[in-house]
Amino acid sequence: MKKLLVKDYMTRDVVALHPDLTVKEAIDRVIHEGHVGLPVAEGDRLLGFLTPKELLRNMSSPEKTVRSVIAQGTVVAHPEMDIEDAARILFRMGVKELPVVDDAGVMVGIISTTDIIRSHIERVTPRKMLKLKETLESLYGVQIAIEREFVPIKDLLPTQKRIYADELQGRKRELQRGLAEPIMVIEKRPQSVLVDGHHRVMAALQMGIDKLDAYVLKFGREVELGLERNARASGLHSLADIEVNDFGQHPLVEITSRLLRKDGA
Repeated sequence: MKKLLVKDYMTRDVVALHPDLTVKEAIDRVIHEGHVGLPVAEGDRLLGFLTPKELLRNMSSPEKTVRSVIAQGTVVAHPEMDIEDAARILFRMGVKELPVVDDAGVMVGIISTTDIIRSHIERVTPRKMLKLKETLESLYGVQIAIEREFVPIKDLLPTQKRIYADELQGRKRELQRGLAEPIMVIEKRPQSVLVDGHHRVMAALQMGIDKLDAYVLKFGREVELGLERNARASGLHSLADIEVNDFGQHPLVEITSRLLRKDGA
């Protein structure tokens, strides 16, 4: 597993404020558009970072320019910086976003606490996927290659009979924020097998998303998998066969609720 860098997770399409905007105009951009703050730049040259707190502090002078209210300069990250170092800076400075600046002083992106969380979530999946690869190679005596790619999801063969409505809603929010980890798929003909990520896939379908980021296991030869046989024996032939449980809660939520009730008692 390669070292994770800021450039792997930063947002490259950065929204920035021009320093000659007024405080009133900046408030409309930062607060009304739901930003936690925005970098201030002239062209590609970064001048500073404007937070809602600084704007609120200057609300009584709405015609002041952004240039006059920001502190000159700001803490930045470098695109080749280790993602863990960027996380430490965000934590120590108590900020939610860092502009990313290259060696030439050009702003090339922005890294946020959400991006850091996404990097940690995605780190879990390779370990699960490598364990599955080792298990299948041992079980079937076949070499398996792994590739990361976007896969069409509507024709996947599910291996999980039931999903939970509350977890489905949570997965939709993750997809909207770019926080969902890759799904795990075994490439097969005529129908690839969905191993992990049933809630993500169903959420994506309901949101009109037709492809998802995936770790794809590719067998060196054709093998009939027990996963396939068990799925079809359970009446699973397509994603339409998955039941959505509207009444029960996902086990983790249920356990947490039970603990809270016990603590309250």
